[in-house]
Amino acid sequence: MTTAAAREAVVVGGGLAGTAAALALADAGVRVTLLEGRPRLGGLAFSFQRGGLTVDNGQHVYLRCCTAYRWFLDRVDGAALAPVQDRLDVPVLDAGRGRLGRLRRNALPVPFHLGPSLARYPHLSLAEKAAVGRAALALRRLDPADPALDRQDFGSWLRRHGQSPRAVAALWDLVGVATLNAAADDASLALAAKVFRTGLLSDAGAADIGWAHVPLGELHHTRALTSLDKAGVRTVLRARVRGVTPGGEGARWQVETGDETLTADTVVLAVPPAETHELLPGGALDEPEKLTRIGTAPIINIHVLYDRKVVRRPFFTALDGPVQWVFDRTEASGLDHGQYLALSQSTAQAEIDMPRRRPARPLPAGAGAAAARRPHRPRRGLLRHPRTHRDLRGGPRRRRPAARPRHPPARPAPRRGMDRHRLARHHGGRRTQRAERRLGRPRGARPAPARPRLRRGRVSRPPRAAPPRP
Repeated sequence: MTTAAAREAVVVGGGLAGTAAALALADAGVRVTLLEGRPRLGGLAFSFQRGGLTVDNGQHVYLRCCTAYRWFLDRVDGAALAPVQDRLDVPVLDAGRGRLGRLRRNALPVPFHLGPSLARYPHLSLAEKAAVGRAALALRRLDPADPALDRQDFGSWLRRHGQSPRAVAALWDLVGVATLNAAADDASLALAAKVFRTGLLSDAGAADIGWAHVPLGELHHTRALTSLDKAGVRTVLRARVRGVTPGGEGARWQVETGDETLTADTVVLAVPPAETHELLPGGALDEPEKLTRIGTAPIINIHVLYDRKVVRRPFFTALDGPVQWVFDRTEASGLDHGQYLALSQSTAQAEIDMPRRRPARPLPAGAGAAAARRPHRPRRGLLRHPRTHRDLRGGPRRRRPAARPRHPPARPAPRRGMDRHRLARHHGGRRTQRAERRLGRPRGARPAPARPRLRRGRVSRPPRAAPPRP
C-alpha cells in the first residue's frame, strides 16, 4: 500500500494491533482515524483500579525477538518502562519437590548459549538432557512454513524424538504453554517450530524476557494516546462500528458508527475474528465463515496480596502445578506495604467456569509459605479471561481464510481478544518450607507467632497450619 493509493484510512480497534497500524500509517503520511469501542486503548492488555491499586488484567511479557512490539514501545517512548533482561535468566521451581533450578544463557552463539545451563538443570536426568539436545537440533532443521507440519501436533513429534513426559513438562511445555497457550499435545507443530526456532535457536539473545515495570495502561493507553495525538491521528473512543460497506466511486469505503459515517481509501480491521466476520463486506475473503471457527483458549490470573514480602525474586516459573508463572507486581501496582504477586495459569479450559466458591487451583508451593501460617489469610482475586488467546491447537492455518486480492483495502489484522472478565475470591493451599527458603523467607528465620483471637469473651489460638508436603 502506498500513500498515493490510500490518502485516508480508518482503523477499527484500538488494541495493540490497531494502535500500531494507526501509527505506522500516520508515519507514512496517511490521514488516519482510529475507532475504539471501549473508553480506553490497549485492547486486552490494560489496567484498572481496584481497592486503591492499579491492577493489570493479566501478566504480559515479551521477548527480545518480538520486534513488532519493541517497535511499538519505542514509538510510544515506553521502552525504558518495559526493559529486557541483559541475558535470559528464568528461575524454575519444582513445586512437588521444592527444588529450584535455572534456565539462563551465556555469551556463546546458538546452540551453545544454553548448553551449560541445561547441563546443570536439576529437573532432568542426564539421559533426558542428551535427548533434549538431539531434539533441539532436529527442530532447528524444520521449516515452519511447510504445510505438512500444520497437520501434526508437537507432542507426537517430541515423543518420536525420544522426549520423556518429564522432559516435555519440565522444558518443552515450560516454553510452549507460555507462548502458545497450549500443551504440546494440543499445539500445532508448525507454530511450535516457529516459536522454538525464533526464540531459542535463531539468535542467542532472542529469548531474553521483558515485561512492564509500570501498569500496562501507562504504556498501551496513556503513552499510546499521546503518540497518536502527536502523529495527527484522530482517535475516537466509545465508537462502536456497525458496518463497513463499499463507497462506490473510487473504490472508497464507508465506515458507519452510531454517530457518523466515515469515508476512507483503506480500512484496517484490528478486531477479533468474530467481529471481523460481522464487519467484512461480501467478497472480501474466500470462505469468510472460517473466521467463526477460530477458537479461543482461556487464561486465569490470580492476584495475591500479602502483608509482608514472601518472594524476593522478580519472577519465577513453577513445574508440577497448575500455575506456571509468578511475578512481583508490588511497585507497579502502587502497593506501599507487603507484597503483590500475580500468578498466571494458561490452558485453563477445565477451570474457567468453576464456581466462585471454589478455588480455580492452588497456588504453587513457595509462593507465600510464610503468609500461609499467619492468622489472617491473604487477600486473593481470580481474574478469568475466557477468550484471551486464539486457539493454536493443530491445524490453525486450515481454519484461517485467505484474503481475496481484489479487495486489498479491507483486511483483518490479528488481535488477541477477550469479551469479558470476572473477579472472584478464593483461598489457596499448602506451602513447602524448602521452597519458602529459596524464594522468600531467609534460611533459619522463624515465622512470626500468631496473635490470639477474641471469640465471645474468651481467648483462643488460631489452628496450626497443615504440615508441609515432603
